[in-house]
Amino acid sequence: MSQIRRITTIKQQVYEILRDDICSGVYAPGQQIQETELSKKLEISRSPIREALRQLVSEGLAVEYPNRGVFVKTYTPKDIEDVFDLRILLESYAIMRSGNCLTLEKHHELNDCMERLKTYHSQDDIQRYVEEDTLLHQLLIQLSGNNLVISTYERVYAMVQRFRIYSLKSRKRFDDSLTEHIQIIQNVLAGNVKEADRINREHLLLAKDTIIVYLDRCIRLMYFHTKTAGAPAKRAISQIRRDSSFFHIISQSCILPING
Repeated sequence: MSQIRRITTIKQQVYEILRDDICSGVYAPGQQIQETELSKKLEISRSPIREALRQLVSEGLAVEYPNRGVFVKTYTPKDIEDVFDLRILLESYAIMRSGNCLTLEKHHELNDCMERLKTYHSQDDIQRYVEEDTLLHQLLIQLSGNNLVISTYERVYAMVQRFRIYSLKSRKRFDDSLTEHIQIIQNVLAGNVKEADRINREHLLLAKDTIIVYLDRCIRLMYFHTKTAGAPAKRAISQIRRDSSFFHIISQSCILPING
């Protein structure tokens, strides 16, 4: 569990901790988020925790069941498809209007981002590469100059953040991703917004398809284990699914080959 950070309200601190833990896999899909446990760990009352949980539910990162509690949302391939379709619409809007907000400062930020992407790629540091990838797409959205688009995007983006690393598990996809990012940035900076939009759309569609394949394999693997296991094994699988390490365990069984 992360430590409380100095930001705004206690509720906001709790929300950001939980959001980051969900996106990083500390909480597994379908795992319950216990108010009492969090209250003890963070040494705070349950009121701000309850407010933070409501925000997670409203943003689609968690679901609440009456008389049961709040659980981390389990995404289906259809959920991922819906989210990426909306991402494409929002990012396309931003890129096509980027010329109006492309200040000298934003120009430097995009160039710096491109150089960091190259560095992390050359180091095979996929985790930091994904973090920089996230920053790049946020920078693109900021170029829309539309606060409603920006706030909507932040909510949508959080829903797929924990799966994004799996879109790069193929060596070829990792390499192609860098090329695509460089081309997107260069075309935005040159004012070639139509070409930047075309490349970005293809880039997002490829990421979406790879994540859906990953999710589908995970679902089929869990179905196979559950159908073929005896009662003791089924109970063990059920326990693993509730454990925070489940996300990491099952992902290693489902990822695409690194040389694929």
